Amino acid sequence: MIRIYQLSLSSIMGRTCRHLPSCSEYTSEAIRTFGAWPGLWMGLARFSRCHPFGSNGLDPVPARLPDNARWYTPWRYGLWTGRHITERFSD
Repeated sequence: MIRIYQLSLSSIMGRTCRHLPSCSEYTSEAIRTFGAWPGLWMGLARFSRCHPFGSNGLDPVPARLPDNARWYTPWRYGLWTGRHITERFSD
């Protein structure tokens, strides 16, 4: 589904993501690295930060899952605020 989005809607709208890698690339990599359940929650957290007042900058997929993340508390997989981003893009 992510690849279909990348080839269709994303290519029509152009590259306007506030982060690098883009939200779809981030989600795809998170799913490949950690599996569908954690990867989708990580992607949802990333997508929620992608708005005009949200974070921006270099935001790669984490190397490991957070220590407090469990399958029954999936919201803990995601980094929801953007405070972890140290390398920001200038306007």
